[in-house]
Amino acid sequence: MSYCASRFHTVRRPTHEVLVGAVGVGGENPVRIQSMTTSDTQDIAATVRQCIALAEVGCEIVRITAPNVTAAKCLKPIREKFSAAGFSAIPLVADIHFLPSAAMEAVEHVEKIRVNPGNYADKKKFAVMEYSDAEYERELQRLHDSFSPLVKRAGALGRSLRVGTNHGSLSDRIMNRYGDTPLGMVESALEFLRIAESHGFKQTILSMKASNPKVMIQAYRLLVQRMTAEDMHYPLHLGVTEAGDGEDGRIKSAIGIGSLLCDGLGDTIRVSLTEDSVYEIPVARAIADKTMTLWQNESKAVAPDSIDPYHFNRREPNLITLGDKVSIGPEKPPTVVVRVASVDSLQNAQAQFSAARITDTPVEGILLPINKASEMEQLFTIADGYLVLDLAPTITLEELRAHHKTLPSGTVLLRSFKADESDILTSYAQYVRQNDLRLALEIQPADFFALAEKLQELGDQNLIFTLSATPPDFGHALGGYRQLTELLHQINSRAPLWIRNTAGTAAQPKPDFLSRLLEAAILTGGLLCDGLGDMVSIETETDPIRALKLSYNVLQGGGARSSKTEFVACPSCGRTLFDLQTTTQRIREKTGHLKGVKLAIMGCIVNGPGEMADADFGYVGGAPGKINLYVGKSCVQYNIPQIEADDRLIALIKEHHKWVDPLPV
Repeated sequence: MSYCASRFHTVRRPTHEVLVGAVGVGGENPVRIQSMTTSDTQDIAATVRQCIALAEVGCEIVRITAPNVTAAKCLKPIREKFSAAGFSAIPLVADIHFLPSAAMEAVEHVEKIRVNPGNYADKKKFAVMEYSDAEYERELQRLHDSFSPLVKRAGALGRSLRVGTNHGSLSDRIMNRYGDTPLGMVESALEFLRIAESHGFKQTILSMKASNPKVMIQAYRLLVQRMTAEDMHYPLHLGVTEAGDGEDGRIKSAIGIGSLLCDGLGDTIRVSLTEDSVYEIPVARAIADKTMTLWQNESKAVAPDSIDPYHFNRREPNLITLGDKVSIGPEKPPTVVVRVASVDSLQNAQAQFSAARITDTPVEGILLPINKASEMEQLFTIADGYLVLDLAPTITLEELRAHHKTLPSGTVLLRSFKADESDILTSYAQYVRQNDLRLALEIQPADFFALAEKLQELGDQNLIFTLSATPPDFGHALGGYRQLTELLHQINSRAPLWIRNTAGTAAQPKPDFLSRLLEAAILTGGLLCDGLGDMVSIETETDPIRALKLSYNVLQGGGARSSKTEFVACPSCGRTLFDLQTTTQRIREKTGHLKGVKLAIMGCIVNGPGEMADADFGYVGGAPGKINLYVGKSCVQYNIPQIEADDRLIALIKEHHKWVDPLPV
């Protein structure tokens, strides 16, 4: 059973409506935007100010942490003052961890309660034990007894609930039976959902958050598949937790949230940035708006693809060399192509790349528009890379033959082919093979069927496949590339796949950088998380250096290639024990050059140890002014004064032989 109606068109998943106060989530409602305050909840005035600031920039649902009963009691005056300020229609959500007593207090005052099934009346001490079936059933009964009072009270008061699973805070019981997996996340949520259903309670929203977009995407897909099998239609809250700040945080959020929305999943979203919460809203709004324009009532008749959407497996392409030093193929990371405006600007672009000191993010391919065959006489071999020539349709094969001696070995020729160009396709394939060149074929899925027999006959040698725009029969570029990949699978082709971000792939092209960043993250990042993509180019960004940087950031966000330190940094909230924004920026400045190192910066212990399960090192608030340092999920240094913590972290990295000195500026 598939998790969505179509992987090629955005057919919205049908859900029943859940009312969060007066705001409907799911059903026929638009995607709702929400965020979270970062103040100490017991500072009532500060929390109300933040609620107002979020509402004024378009936040539709505001969440506030309630770590204990005292904080939960503060929700009453916060709700009253927020309403008195003119925002009675904006619902408030209490974020609960650990304490059912805090939830029982909070439900009296706000419209929705979020509980984390990994630590709500359950344990997270990284204990290892085996549960017999009888012991496991006794634990489920204990959860039933602990969670039921909240469910009943929420039903009596007309409140809603969110069962919010976090990958980093799965309970020991779930970890021991299901492991640190998307399946464990789903089972953790379904246990609580079934308890709510046993009381006839349907006003529940679910979330499956992780700091790794691949894990997050797989968990949501699996959750929907399991719920569909049980005839459940609850709305989904989407988010990538601990996404970080700046470009990286926006990219990781867009990969996870955007790709799921393109599949028709998701009813409310939160972009979690290690920045002031008001900056989350325009990013979330842009992601939601882009995908809502794609909604269709039903998918067109297209057979499903053969990708396993619940487990990551990278598609293995043929090994192809490009230029003298670059190759793509099995076990090779995707290679980065940057578009340069013209042949005349190639020399200047090379100088820019050299001056930018991009040792860890090299330009591997340069894409050049070729309007006349004679322009090829100006080409030269680029250092440590290869050329891709975007051939104007007016250039004939005879003209290419007249100039091919000037083309460096391994050069890629990019050309589109239509259904009636079988003979031309054959001639081009023979030409590139005779001259040690490569051919990137742009073939729309509708034309592929007519050319499939010829492509099978020609074989894979020296061929690459790509698209330059959303195919007319598909709702979004993700769907077009997925269909192209499936067509290659059907003819047993292992030719590499080149993901191109062009103006033609954008649902609603806009000139601003945020829009270009989100488009690239959703398309390229979404495909990377499906295991697709051997070359990438972000051609919507005209500045070559920015296009290069953005390409590598998207590759890192999608887990496809590491070019710098990976930061897992939580957004601030009322539980945070230090200034996350300045701390994250300060540590990034000192450690951001550590290629292949994953570093977690966590404001408190709620999700810290768990989200650091796949991080190399962790920096976690242990008490006010005190930091705990982790190696993996093991705490190795406790209660370090924060003034010493940065140096102690660097010393720990050196101790584990992960440190390299930064290059001189």
